[in-house]
Amino acid sequence: MHLSDALISPEVAATAGAASLLLLGAAVRKVRRRTRDDERLVPLMGVTGAFVFAAQLINFAIPGTGSSGHLIGGILLAALLGPWAGLVTLASVLILQCLLFADGGVLALGCNLLNMAVLSCLVAYPLVYRPIAGRTSSPRRIALAAMASGIVALELGALAVVLETEASGITALPAGRFMLLMLPIHLLIGIGEGLGTAAVLCAVRQYRPELLQPDRQRTDRRRYLRTLAIFAGGALLLGGTFSWLASAAPDGLEWSVERTAGTAEPATPADTPHRTADALQRRTALLPDYDTSFAGLVGTGMLLLLVFAAARLLRPAVRKAPLPPPADRPCAHD
Repeated sequence: MHLSDALISPEVAATAGAASLLLLGAAVRKVRRRTRDDERLVPLMGVTGAFVFAAQLINFAIPGTGSSGHLIGGILLAALLGPWAGLVTLASVLILQCLLFADGGVLALGCNLLNMAVLSCLVAYPLVYRPIAGRTSSPRRIALAAMASGIVALELGALAVVLETEASGITALPAGRFMLLMLPIHLLIGIGEGLGTAAVLCAVRQYRPELLQPDRQRTDRRRYLRTLAIFAGGALLLGGTFSWLASAAPDGLEWSVERTAGTAEPATPADTPHRTADALQRRTALLPDYDTSFAGLVGTGMLLLLVFAAARLLRPAVRKAPLPPPADRPCAHD
């Protein structure tokens, strides 16, 4: 569902970018406050973000359509980290994909953050997943909550794409026909999102149930390090092996655009904002379109390094208490 710049006008891009920036700033402040009591949060954000990045590389075919979809991961991250930390983590994934791999446009980045990260973490998770899962989540309730919230997140994102392209008015995409294609195909992708999310969360409930508790207790350091290693190892496994098995069919957005406009990639407008965004992405995209077998490993490793480096920025400074003045001691000759 990564929008390209060709579908978005500068005005819509600026509006979505401002909204995304405000919400992301609020999320960073909330995460920073949480790290005062939980210094283990940011490393967990790093490994789960890398896991979601790697999982997004695996496009699964939608039978009978000629399309494909992939996990977004917002519900998964929000369930493991909380909605605000989940938002920061998924935003990091989307920004890395945009700048390093040219997956989604620079001008459309604010729209992509809204459509995938905000609607998943701040809307579908608290309003759908949390009420269904409850506090004492059984496997059945987790699966139902993951399925329902995954579908809602994908359908809201698909609707947002239609509204953004219609408001932009720079492509020949009739809104009615575009919506009739986007919503059904993303309903199917949402089912895949729900199944994948449910599988991971049920496994977490079985082996690391404390991660799913809103007021989870601290675990011992060895158990915590094993959790980090499991997610990091899973990310490297997905990014380095299973991503090669991904479907080559166009994703739901490309499929819908092609059947609406007759081409999967409309021409990019030649105005200054679009040209500037394109030039910036050409400079930053070292691996455009994941054009190497090791793109998954490279992206996974870079995301781990990026989030672990951010740990120092998000961790509040600890002020040391001033040392007491030295006690008066008698001189040796007194």
